[in-house]
Amino acid sequence: MDVVTLVGIVALLFVVISLSEPLADWLRLPYTVVLALIGTLIGSLGAYLIPQGPSLSELAPAVEIFEFRIRANVFLYVLLPTLLFQVALGLNLRRMAEDWVPILVMAVMAVVLATFAIGLALQPFTTLPLVACLMLGSIVATTDPSAVVSIFRNIAAPQRLTRIVEGESLLNDAAAIALFGFFLTFVMLGVPNPTWQDALVGFPTLIFGGVAIGWFLGRLCLGVLSWLGRFPLAQISLSVALPYVTYIIADQVLGVSGVIAVVMAGMTLNYLGPGRMTPTNWTNLREVWDVLAHWAGALIFLLAAFLVPRLLADVRLYDLFLIAVVVVAATAARLFMLYAVLPMLTALRLSPRVDRPYRVAIMWGGLRGAVTLALALAVSENFRVPVDVKRDVGILATGFTLFTLLVQGTTLRRVISYLGLDKLAPIDRALSNQVIAVALQNVREEVAQTAKNHDLTHDIVRSEAKRFAERLDDALQRAEVADDILDRDRITLGLVALAGRERDLILDAFREKLISTRLAEQMLSDADRLIERTRIGGREEYRAAGRLSLAQGREYRLANLLHNRMRLSGLLASLTADRFEILLNLRLILRDLHPYIDTKIRRIHGRRVSDLLHELVRRREEEIQAALAGLRLQYPGYAEQIERRYLRRIALRLEEREYEVLFADGIIGKELHTTLKQELALKSRALEVRPPLDLAVQKTELVRQFPLFTGMDNESRKQLARVLRTRYVQAGDVLRRKGEMPREVCFIASGAVELTTAGQKLRLGRGEMFGQLSILSRQALKTQVVAISHTTLLVLDEARFRRLLKRNQKLRAAVVQSAEQRGVDLTALEL
Repeated sequence: MDVVTLVGIVALLFVVISLSEPLADWLRLPYTVVLALIGTLIGSLGAYLIPQGPSLSELAPAVEIFEFRIRANVFLYVLLPTLLFQVALGLNLRRMAEDWVPILVMAVMAVVLATFAIGLALQPFTTLPLVACLMLGSIVATTDPSAVVSIFRNIAAPQRLTRIVEGESLLNDAAAIALFGFFLTFVMLGVPNPTWQDALVGFPTLIFGGVAIGWFLGRLCLGVLSWLGRFPLAQISLSVALPYVTYIIADQVLGVSGVIAVVMAGMTLNYLGPGRMTPTNWTNLREVWDVLAHWAGALIFLLAAFLVPRLLADVRLYDLFLIAVVVVAATAARLFMLYAVLPMLTALRLSPRVDRPYRVAIMWGGLRGAVTLALALAVSENFRVPVDVKRDVGILATGFTLFTLLVQGTTLRRVISYLGLDKLAPIDRALSNQVIAVALQNVREEVAQTAKNHDLTHDIVRSEAKRFAERLDDALQRAEVADDILDRDRITLGLVALAGRERDLILDAFREKLISTRLAEQMLSDADRLIERTRIGGREEYRAAGRLSLAQGREYRLANLLHNRMRLSGLLASLTADRFEILLNLRLILRDLHPYIDTKIRRIHGRRVSDLLHELVRRREEEIQAALAGLRLQYPGYAEQIERRYLRRIALRLEEREYEVLFADGIIGKELHTTLKQELALKSRALEVRPPLDLAVQKTELVRQFPLFTGMDNESRKQLARVLRTRYVQAGDVLRRKGEMPREVCFIASGAVELTTAGQKLRLGRGEMFGQLSILSRQALKTQVVAISHTTLLVLDEARFRRLLKRNQKLRAAVVQSAEQRGVDLTALEL
């Protein structure tokens, strides 16, 4: 086949891909099913026409497309890495991390269960060895839920459920391909069978080795991407190379799972990439990968379907019975996961509750496709695999794939409709009537004003107004019938709309380049959680989700631990700077929600509901303000730097708009406009670098502001700051326990702690200290000290504290005062 013919065939394939999407929409079938049907049709025509040979010689150029053969390696090394990498790049990892248990269980356990269920069910009815049956089970265990995920998105299914299905599909492919490679070594002739020891050591090495190499190459790529910051096309080009380099190194050089390595590389770039690239460059990279994945996914289905006639060339009647056995075993394994394992995870509060209609949809939407056919082709092309195994695996895997596509795929929408998942909930249907009524009232006013401004014909205006009035009266009657929506439900609907508006404002700030890509993704993840939990639990869940977005999670605790115990402050400084920026932006966004409540929500839900929504938003604002105040006390001056940077970014954005308007109006020419934009780009690039949070500088500032140290000269304060250690603690942390012998004194720079002695409680706040009385009396603690808020402590060891006490009279007076307050005998202290 010459180059011209090959280019022509590729062009025809892209024409087929472009026409398949509108055809799928017209036929109301999943896009992948249409591609598979077209590919199978082309392959069948080829199987019929090619043997005709000489009789079709005059049509040779046209027939060459039917002779177009593709090998399994093209799927595994060219198309599959692209598809897996894009899926990993598009996942919401922050939200998926909350559901990692159900995703991992539903993916890995489902693959293992399906593999053994199919293998054990098939073995009694065939002459294949058990290990070959298990290999077949691993081939057909991988699912392609793209159709059901697409439908879930269109019918507004719970986001958490959609995330779990997406995450399961990604890890499902990786686990199935890893199992396939493991069982294949047992089936191949001339290759020593692995021992149990090899299995127990080799399989985990395959998995974790892939994770390690994917993470390493992903981080290496991120470093180069940062260096290529001024060259967006170079960044995209490098990202395109990453999955292929990762797959080849992992699979061919190191002998670990290339699929898992590609997935891990994509997840690494997904999680860390937004912080290393500008928002525009990151958005462009994601868009390019969306297109590449669309092409790869379509080509996988289309080209794999070409192979169907070839794989089914030797099918017999008994093979249909074996295909039925595979269908029953695979369905039983899926039902067990959905009706036994998933409810158990729900009972343990590890997974959301999945209603029966959604379970049926997930089960019926578990189509098999290109990956199954590609693995079956890989077996049929392997010269070390026995001929009978090649034949049976090819026929059974292809037959099962065709069953899922032709039976389940073509009826999936009807099943969704039968389950009622495509219908609005009663409360949404009632709300829709009121929304239509309010919208039509607004439209009537706009249309009347338009008719007046344009001086339209009076008779036409009157007839159209009469027609519109009839429609408006009908809408108002429907709205009155639906006016029995409970206030509780109205509050929930209003809060969901409010959370959606908050998400839109975050996106607007991101587009205006006021928020970095990484922080925008984190804030959008919090907004998605807010929407999701509010839908489920109403007002209480809205407040809980709002507080959760302000909480300092496990990563923050780890950062505090590294700083307090190992003096490693990099992670803590980065997370704290992120927290500053998020809180400042969120405070401004929440303020913009009040006009939205007055102009939009009040007209639909009424004054009482809107007043309550105002109050809930104000409570969130107060919580954010309190969190910001605590940060300002812990890190004096840094908030002002962030606010100043924010204002400068707004000023640059407004300046850019002015230049755009002047250019559009023809006041400035293209050359001047380009020069002005280049100058703004340089200033904007400088502002993209966030002011560094230097914890050492912050510690010096805390010492300067501490009341007990205000009388010291600058040099003495600097020396003291060098020997003091900063410790950050969270509410609930136990700082001292009864019976301990303290070796250090803690000065409270911000926050508060509570001392409990013999049932009596005493609270200490900023400017006070604890631990000094036990040190000076050389007695074990009779008090337990617990932090009651996020607190910053300045810690001084015993020897330095004693030296400081001798030369600082203000500190000495504070120690005496604290002893008198707590009833401690001064003669017992070594003052």
